[in-house]
Amino acid sequence: MKKDIRSTPEAAGEAVAIVGMAGRFPGAATTDELWHNLLDGVESVRRFTDEEMTEAGVTPEQIASPARVPRGADLADADLFDADFFGVTQRDARLMDPQHRVFLTCAWQAMEDAGLTARHAGGPVGVFAATSMSTYLLANVLRSAEYADAALTYPVLLGNDKDFLATRVSYKLDLSGPSMSVQTACSSSLTAVHLACRALARGEVRAALAGGVSITFPQTTGYAYQEGGILSRDGQCRVFDARSAGTVKGNGCGVVVLKRLTDALHDGDRVYAVIRGSAVNNDGSDKIGFTAPGPTGQQAVIRAALDASGVPAAHIGYVETHGTGTPMGDPLELQALSDAHREAGGPAPRCRIGSLKANVGHLDAAAGVTGLIKAALTLFHQRVPRQINYEEPNPH
Repeated sequence: MKKDIRSTPEAAGEAVAIVGMAGRFPGAATTDELWHNLLDGVESVRRFTDEEMTEAGVTPEQIASPARVPRGADLADADLFDADFFGVTQRDARLMDPQHRVFLTCAWQAMEDAGLTARHAGGPVGVFAATSMSTYLLANVLRSAEYADAALTYPVLLGNDKDFLATRVSYKLDLSGPSMSVQTACSSSLTAVHLACRALARGEVRAALAGGVSITFPQTTGYAYQEGGILSRDGQCRVFDARSAGTVKGNGCGVVVLKRLTDALHDGDRVYAVIRGSAVNNDGSDKIGFTAPGPTGQQAVIRAALDASGVPAAHIGYVETHGTGTPMGDPLELQALSDAHREAGGPAPRCRIGSLKANVGHLDAAAGVTGLIKAALTLFHQRVPRQINYEEPNPH
């Protein structure tokens, strides 16, 4: 699996290097802590106490309901922010969705990890960012006495609307490349990575930040289980397991710094991993419902990514999957993955699959980039973390 990327500069082409990363995740304040938790098989989904749920606004009747699942993957210290460091007034910081605050902080940390500054980047640096809906706006700002009727005022919009996530990072970090908020539901942060790779290939930027953030407020409500829904009956995510019964909501943020591989090698950067190819498509109407998975579309986009990479499917040793632990979604994803790899001459006899959603829950707009960070660290350290909550394969 391991090869010296420096020995094949002629093969770099449009390959993109991951040269920096940062994040905040359930049970992990950094990517290093996330990696060690994965190696140790830590499940960061936890049970919320009745007191935590009450403080979050859950009624005693809801807490006592048999349908209430008092579990989730919360993000510690999501309300904390160094406003002075970023030159943000206390008033603006209070108005700003913590998703924006956390993403800005992680963007800075990712650039620091990459040893990159706007002034010495050698060209424009772009930002491609995704965020979930602002529940902070709904649960906190608009319920306050000061801003109860101020949903569409400029200060409130600037602090909470999705449109301003990427551009605030560009403004605060003095980045002059394209700055785009990317919104495609739970594929948002990987779509952001794809768009960043395209911008690098076209020469629009010298480097790019890409990622996503998702923090739901309040974090400790748990949820009401619904038969046939995507959320787990018992609050555990069992990916590809015979007892798969759904996923669990998680909260977190992930950011990667990208450069063309040729530039990264020229600059002497540490390279975590190399993106050889990526692809994006849509199922159209070829599925049983709007929110249902489409195996034909999945197979097509996986095959397109394989073709774009030029990497033989038989050489791929690990696939970090979407893997939500749903009874229908997992088998369809694995079928699409198998068919696409088989068409491309694979899969490798010992190709492993996994999903960190069992560890940290489903991070929505941050899910894809968090999976990418795990895959990059797996390559960088040449170790595959074991899949937790897995005992026997889903019979389907």
